[in-house]
Amino acid sequence: MLLAQELSSRTSHKEDDHKPPSRHSLPSTGILHRLSRIENDGLAGPPPKLPSARVRLLQKLRAYFLTGVLVTAPLGLTIYLAWIFIDFVDNQITPLFPDKYNPENYLPFAIPGIGLLVAIIGLTIIGAVTAGFFGRALIRASERILARMPVIRNIYSVFKQLFETVLADQSKAFREVVLLEYPRRDIWAVGFLTSGTKGEVGEKTDKDMVNVFLPTTPNPTSGYLLFVPREDVITLEMTVEEGIKLVVSAGIITPPTKAEKVARAAALTKKKGR
Repeated sequence: MLLAQELSSRTSHKEDDHKPPSRHSLPSTGILHRLSRIENDGLAGPPPKLPSARVRLLQKLRAYFLTGVLVTAPLGLTIYLAWIFIDFVDNQITPLFPDKYNPENYLPFAIPGIGLLVAIIGLTIIGAVTAGFFGRALIRASERILARMPVIRNIYSVFKQLFETVLADQSKAFREVVLLEYPRRDIWAVGFLTSGTKGEVGEKTDKDMVNVFLPTTPNPTSGYLLFVPREDVITLEMTVEEGIKLVVSAGIITPPTKAEKVARAAALTKKKGR
């Protein structure tokens, strides 16, 4: 009897060891959840702090300062460059005035722009005189004299053709902005169509060529003269002024497209109608 009881008690103890732990013996889910939250908060770090009132004030002052620079810098530079040009013309023209006609000899201050005004009036008078018969005869006589000078005649002919091309009323020179692949394929550059290729260059090529002036950035007064097949040139809708702005600003100022211009005009008309 005693032996049988001992064997039965040992068997019951072994069965208890193989049973899985009961639900009451595991830690509660609430404790696990709190432990996981504590661990995650520790890894994430403290919450971000909002900027203080002092930082926000400095940010506003910085924005106001940049806005002031953006508004006044273009106007100030324009006035400064105009003042330099006017002062330069005045310094060249004003000394040519006779003393009794110079207003600076009678006024305690100088009149800015008086030399520029006189230059404009003088050029207008010269243009009116040369438009007549005697003026044209005088110009032809002057050109014959200049044509006999070896070096002067070359300089005069170059500048004459240049000004006649640029300032002519019906001229299309520098009136079209084009897009061409330069200096290699898949790289595009903005240029200005001057005219069709003529003379010996046009005769030596077997294609319809055009002359394209490719300006440099940010100085558009220098550049390259390219003879490009007309089929390789894409004419843009932007004006020459917008093209110059694009070149000078190195692409920062992008001219609006035709659709954007129409939309702006429609919005402005609608706003005025109100």
